Amino acid sequence: MAEAAGNSGMHFGGTLSMIEIIAVLYLQVMKITPDYLNDERRDRAIISKGHGIPAVYAVLHQAGIITDDELKTFKQNETELYGHPSKNKRLCIEFSSGSLGQGLSLGVGTAIALLRKNNNNSRVFVILGDGECDEGSVWEAAMSAAKFNLNNLVAVIDKNKIQYDGDTEEIMPLLSLSDKWKSFGWNTLSIDGHNIIECEQALSTRYSKPTVIIANTVKGKGISFMENNPEWHHRQMTKTQAAQAWQELNGEDQNGI
Repeated sequence: MAEAAGNSGMHFGGTLSMIEIIAVLYLQVMKITPDYLNDERRDRAIISKGHGIPAVYAVLHQAGIITDDELKTFKQNETELYGHPSKNKRLCIEFSSGSLGQGLSLGVGTAIALLRKNNNNSRVFVILGDGECDEGSVWEAAMSAAKFNLNNLVAVIDKNKIQYDGDTEEIMPLLSLSDKWKSFGWNTLSIDGHNIIECEQALSTRYSKPTVIIANTVKGKGISFMENNPEWHHRQMTKTQAAQAWQELNGEDQNGI
């Protein structure tokens, strides 16, 4: 996808920090299939942190929903794989998103609607970034979720500690996210966001109140020159860097994939 995007670049850091979370959510918890959107009992996912959408495309490719050729159209003219999520039933993308701070409000409304339809089997998952939690609208939505006791709502915070402008704690200290969400009436969990088992246990469990999973992650995880480097929030990748990235992720060069 990065090579297809060319000069347009890609959001590398935040995509790699959330990839395990998305893989577990889509493949183990929600169990995405071609018939998924026809099942009213399905779970819903809202990628509030919309710039991490390449992680979703990669996982949908793993599920057989997006083809090899489609991946190569990422951010190209007439593509369906945009730089932020765009509603697309064929690709199992139910919500357009990416305006940071808005996704949790959408999640609250969706969760309320499902409960009013007496659809108690379905849950709503909202993926946020920790920098996104600077937005006041996140906390307005959090208060609403507690007020309406939305036990079908799960927020996952990709806490990679870096946002566009740099270190989140330098730009706007969030202090203890866990204490903050607890004070807003939420059940809180803290996990290693790169640990598949911890992700699966946290996402699969059903809770009695709105729950936030604080996933501790590394921005640019798995590629040495990207890890914890704010320059790779969004950037173009050279061929030399691409070759090194392939080797580090897979132990072989691109031609061996």
